[in-house]
Amino acid sequence: MRRTRLEEAHVSTQVSDGLTVLAVDDEEPALLELAHLLGEDSRVGTVLTAPDATEALRILGSRPGVNPGESGVDVVFLDIRMPGLDGLELARVLSAMAAPPPVVFVTAHDDRAVDAYEIGAVDYLLKPLRSERLSGSIDRTLASRTTARPSAPPPPGAAPMPGRPPRPEPPEDEVIPVELAGTTKLVPRSSVRFVEAQGDYARLHTTDGSHLVRIPLSVLEERWREAGFVRIHRAYLVALPLITELRLSGSGYVVRIGHGPGAPELPVSRRHTAALKRILRGRPPRDEGPTGPLARIR
Repeated sequence: MRRTRLEEAHVSTQVSDGLTVLAVDDEEPALLELAHLLGEDSRVGTVLTAPDATEALRILGSRPGVNPGESGVDVVFLDIRMPGLDGLELARVLSAMAAPPPVVFVTAHDDRAVDAYEIGAVDYLLKPLRSERLSGSIDRTLASRTTARPSAPPPPGAAPMPGRPPRPEPPEDEVIPVELAGTTKLVPRSSVRFVEAQGDYARLHTTDGSHLVRIPLSVLEERWREAGFVRIHRAYLVALPLITELRLSGSGYVVRIGHGPGAPELPVSRRHTAALKRILRGRPPRDEGPTGPLARIR
């Protein structure tokens, strides 16, 4: 049984096989429409509504989850521009929870997509809403819940399988929102070959062009380190697996990205050269370790 309430947002329902969704919007017609569309999705069991961030926090605090630190709300659909605590500020508050619920932003403004994804939003929907786009957000929410779910611990006393150390999961492919002429394009991190600093912005160079984003290179360096991106210069961050050559040129070392006559070559600064050589030889940046071929180095 599904319920949508506006005046009394804290609803107690017993639907075990559906998501509990909280919709937050200060405009009542928009909130009612969002709640209605969410209620039509068969994967949603309960729709709670709140007209502002204060009420949203009250609801989240009153619905504890199964595990400590969890909320009984599975996903929050959140407007950005609201009086008082706005949607971005509320999302930052939620991110401080031990197990924050996924957040999907629903807004009429396309100029805050970068901020939203930097906070860790699952999706960014523009009004007017379309049911198929909303359905895609539910898909992303379910996928994020599966990714975040920890694996079951081994039975007590169980010994690890010999010769089979646990393999770390690869980082999930991040999606970067790029704004161009009123359109927000989502660029996957896996398509980025290298990143070039341009002041407080960064230019993402992909196989099909380049995109300017309002993110400093230092931020991407920190965020993408585990995904295999390395800093080679104050102005460049590169995808390590795409480096095919490191060689000495007239003005210093350069790296070649990819193959073919049009493959770009980027400068490597002196302060990054030694660390890059060690990484390419299969060694940690500072500590000694076993060697291993990875790229052509000369």
